[in-house]
Amino acid sequence: MTSKIPSTSRSLPIALMRAREGVMIPIREMLADTGITEQQWRVLRVLSEFGALDSTTLADRASLLFPSLTRIAATMRDKGLITQTRGEQDRRKQIIAITPEGQKIIDDRTEEAVQIVADFKDRLGLEKYEQLLDLLGQLDPGHRKE
Repeated sequence: MTSKIPSTSRSLPIALMRAREGVMIPIREMLADTGITEQQWRVLRVLSEFGALDSTTLADRASLLFPSLTRIAATMRDKGLITQTRGEQDRRKQIIAITPEGQKIIDDRTEEAVQIVADFKDRLGLEKYEQLLDLLGQLDPGHRKE
């Protein structure tokens, strides 16, 4: 049977899902004893890098849907990993910041996270690694060069 749809072995969505799993395995192993999820890790990473953010910006930078962030943030607040306050100018905005406890999770795993990245760079080569990030960025509908 001839099909105009590419073989699943050459399907971009399927290849991206498989690659994501390959990328996430060492990250899941790193997080195994932390008591936090992959999504919570992303929230902490973004807050550690950018400082306090409004929840809309945080959801975007952590690649989370806003309703998911609302639920995740409540859990993280209860664990003492983040704080949530109302914006000074716009009281409707919620500002989320990392706590020292949340920063400690990042700090305690920085060396391991850096090694995970180094392993991917070794596997692909630095040029291909950077090219891959650039190419994936072009598929991001909110693409921003950082």
